[in-house]
Amino acid sequence: MKIAIVLFNLGGPDSPEAVQPFLRNLFSDPAIITLPSFFRLPLARFISSRRAPKAQAIYAQIGGSSPILGQTEAQARALEEALGPGHEWRGYVCMRYWHPMTEAVVRSVKRFAPDRIVLLPLYPQFSTTTTASSVKAWKEEAAKAKLTVPTQTLCCYPDENGFVQASADLVKQGLADAGDRPVRVLFSAHGLPEKVIKAGDPYQSQVERTAKAIADRIGGLDWSVCYQSRVGPLKWIGPSTDVEIQRAGSDGKAVVLYPLAFVSEHSETLVELDIEYRHLAEKNGVPAYVRVPTVGTHPAFIAGLADRVRALMAEPHVPVCHGARSMPCSGNHLGCPLIAGAS
Repeated sequence: MKIAIVLFNLGGPDSPEAVQPFLRNLFSDPAIITLPSFFRLPLARFISSRRAPKAQAIYAQIGGSSPILGQTEAQARALEEALGPGHEWRGYVCMRYWHPMTEAVVRSVKRFAPDRIVLLPLYPQFSTTTTASSVKAWKEEAAKAKLTVPTQTLCCYPDENGFVQASADLVKQGLADAGDRPVRVLFSAHGLPEKVIKAGDPYQSQVERTAKAIADRIGGLDWSVCYQSRVGPLKWIGPSTDVEIQRAGSDGKAVVLYPLAFVSEHSETLVELDIEYRHLAEKNGVPAYVRVPTVGTHPAFIAGLADRVRALMAEPHVPVCHGARSMPCSGNHLGCPLIAGAS
């Protein structure tokens, strides 16, 4: 049997010239700016043109482009290998806001002529702004291309055993690197406006679920969850990562920071965490600042994804969430496709 596995990720500009169109694609998404297209699209052009110079300066600090495509390709190849014999597995990288984008990937998958398709977002925690947006775009482009192949979605895996084990392994190494001093582990995730969470998005709850699972796996941690990358005038979920770094400095604690909502490196880890927050930590007297790398192709993480793909294959009539030990969302999470009644 031929199985196409589509790995969704955000994407990132591959050159300085790509920064502005990347941002325009991002802010044109109705999952990001919830306005009618008549207002949203001109606003996206305006915001992207205003933000492009600053964003280009950020990417210049890491060579002018994002490394996310190469890292996601490596994850796709590692997953193919982990799945092993039995089927013809083929992984496809599908980026939401830069190449390879959904329309082109749908065409590639159609040429492969698979018997089944598994949609695998590389967002461990579900959000309407990430996973739901990518899945919606896929369904729309697949319908246009008349790609009518049985398709299932692994919508989230906030406490999947392999992901938690890989994360715990990396955090333990970070603790060792911090040396023999009092340490606070900060689990940092990309933030969202509060209104998104209040509308039923399960992201914050799932981030907290991930953090607790990792902390429980290690044991004995002083830890907290915090959120980075706030932009715009809206009130965002908190506490913010910068405030938690400042608090650690006031408490005389070293910081071991783990970006638990990212599975690959990009500007928000390589610049915001590695450069900007390191400087903030030094400024606020943090005795040591250790940034833990993302899971990438850690064998436990890839093995966990392979287990979930096999679980989906074994239950072809279960479209989402199969293989989880318990339901990761509650009744008030109307952004969750299961809670909302997806079949």
